[in-house]
Amino acid sequence: MSKPKQGSVLGLFLSIKDVGREKRDEILVDLEGIDEDKFYAKGADRSILVTSLDSYELAKENDISMEYGSLGENILVNINPYHLMTGDILSIGEVELEITQNCTICNSLAKVDPQLPKVLKSDRGIFAKTLKSGKIRKGDIVNIIKY
Repeated sequence: MSKPKQGSVLGLFLSIKDVGREKRDEILVDLEGIDEDKFYAKGADRSILVTSLDSYELAKENDISMEYGSLGENILVNINPYHLMTGDILSIGEVELEITQNCTICNSLAKVDPQLPKVLKSDRGIFAKTLKSGKIRKGDIVNIIKY
């Protein structure tokens, strides 16, 4: 069975210095990352974290309940992009993103639940960099356009 090539954006999140995590209805993305995010212009290859709803479902199956955004993602989608490889491309709203690497688990997730790093060892998300700037809005269509 082939993997779906289209989904949608369920949530958008920023990490704001001295504030914490913040939900947004839209984000502005350029070649340096996500405008207003604390990781903006700190390394294009790790500037945007895309996470699948599947990660939250996997946590839930292991009796770990958490709010969306808890995994540190910027973009939460209802399609699983974890099979994508470096160089593959996602189109989200006006934006095109190139996959740069799989997100490795960091121990900060243990603050949510001590078992979470082990449960999501390779299912937390993928990092991407911007190829085409623009806005991403909650509800936008996500297309896998190259893999």
